[in-house]
Amino acid sequence: MELVTIKNASKRKSKPRSLTPEEFSKFLGELAEPLRTMALVCVSFGLRISECSALKWSDVDWLQKKLSVRRGIVRQRVGDLKTETSERTMAISDEMLDVFTAWRNAAQFTNSDDWMFASPVKLGRLPVSYPYLLQSFQAAAKKAGLGGVSTHCMRHTYRSWLDAVGTTIAVQQKLMRHADIRTTMNTYGDVVTNA
Repeated sequence: MELVTIKNASKRKSKPRSLTPEEFSKFLGELAEPLRTMALVCVSFGLRISECSALKWSDVDWLQKKLSVRRGIVRQRVGDLKTETSERTMAISDEMLDVFTAWRNAAQFTNSDDWMFASPVKLGRLPVSYPYLLQSFQAAAKKAGLGGVSTHCMRHTYRSWLDAVGTTIAVQQKLMRHADIRTTMNTYGDVVTNA
């Protein structure tokens, strides 16, 4: 049987929006754990939701203050990251280390091999599911009066905030973990501040 590739089949119909700091704060206020921490992790590190969902506690180096992105999860199947440049170890600020610590103290599954955002419904064997995440993000956005917010908005917001504080495009590309700088420049981010 011959496989047929459908050109642009995975393309988004519309570009996800970027949130202002004020909008993000309102959005966070409507999220329950662990989704609140997941949104913070995505917007603080520019992670794709598949990467954030696939984090394990062993991916945090508490002493060196580093976070390693090693795998992704799509449709509850663990696999490689989207691109080779996606695999990276990133510095964790003291504030984000406090966020990780607070979530670990509250989480039900905290062994080093456990999923950071384990699903209690799946008894910790899998992370929380994408449909649950998306539905929760959309409900929180609606309660916050923000309209449409997808899980990928966090990554777009990260890029917009990098731009707003004057981060050079070459550094943005590295932080976004894009192989091609054109993806960083042409696909991600909006003007979201008065900077």
